[in-house]
Amino acid sequence: MKRIVSLATIFALALPVVAEAQNPPPHPPPKPPKPPVVKPVRPPPPVVVRPHPVVPPRGQFVYRGRPINRVHLAPFVYPRGFAYRRWVVGGVLPAIFLTQAYFYADWGALGLPPPDPGFQWVRYGPDLLLVNVATGQVVDVIYGVFY
Repeated sequence: MKRIVSLATIFALALPVVAEAQNPPPHPPPKPPKPPVVKPVRPPPPVVVRPHPVVPPRGQFVYRGRPINRVHLAPFVYPRGFAYRRWVVGGVLPAIFLTQAYFYADWGALGLPPPDPGFQWVRYGPDLLLVNVATGQVVDVIYGVFY
């Protein structure tokens, strides 16, 4: 009988432990939600409005923002010792090109302004140069007029 009492005592002492194992402890209170991460917002880049360059259709060139039809002439013959060179404003054209043979008189058909007194439009290969006849200085250049 001692055994039965001992066993009953063990069960009686173990019963609260078993009951506690069946009832889990209460959950800890929920953690507060993390605040949302706010990334700094970059302002958009400033809008830069640039005018579109005038791109002439095929067979035209642009002079002072205006497309003009190119001119088909006989091939240009350079004097001996000369070849094509891309002239710029301020350059000095050799005296050999400052003769009637190289002057271009049909500037009005191209819609170009008349040259001032002492100046001439001079053909140099595919380009047209406005030149001071006294000094040979190039004061205006139009590339690709002739083909």
